[in-house]
Amino acid sequence: MSALRDALRDLPDAVFADLLESDDGYVLVVDLPGAAAETTEVLAEDGRIVIEGRREKKVPEGFRYVREDRPLFLDAELPLPGDADGSGADAEIDRGVLEVTIPKRTGDVSRTIPVDDADDDLSDEADA
Repeated sequence: MSALRDALRDLPDAVFADLLESDDGYVLVVDLPGAAAETTEVLAEDGRIVIEGRREKKVPEGFRYVREDRPLFLDAELPLPGDADGSGADAEIDRGVLEVTIPKRTGDVSRTIPVDDADDDLSDEADA
């Protein structure tokens, strides 16, 4: 999990994130004030999770920005822990707080690979 923890440290200072772990999975909590479900995309692929969030900012009529420190976009790629099952991840956003729940893999992910006898294939070809 250290790769994910390190990646969270590398997020911009304006982005606040928490990582929680249980026996069954992980919860990644990211503050995205002003973002909504329709402006946020979360993708799990190739052992990483990609979060793209966009906030809407309206400027009151007659005003202009003198200083602007709140970014409009978040584009983050975070590595998943080795035991995380990205295909089973869920995401929900409530009042600008994104929660991504990522289950841990259950059971052994290894499988037995059948080994065929090459001589059987040759004898079948000879019979044909």
